[in-house]
Amino acid sequence: MLGDSPTPGRPTRHLVCSATGCRATPPHALVWNNPRVHAPERRKVWLACDEHRERLTSFLDLRGFLREAIPCDDLTEEDG
Repeated sequence: MLGDSPTPGRPTRHLVCSATGCRATPPHALVWNNPRVHAPERRKVWLACDEHRERLTSFLDLRGFLREAIPCDDLTEEDG
């Protein structure tokens, strides 16, 4: 999610946990893909705070969607 930038014209990223109702800044990125819906190269990302990482990871892993868990700092512009 983009936030307001102190420099006009240069947005900064304000990351928020993907768990419902959570507004915490997440250190974890859960990269996933639903093979029934998405092309194999498609990378969807959920962000997770420490409190919600296990629950979000389990949800994706049980469905066979989880591809990898990486630090949010390792996300690129291609990840959205």
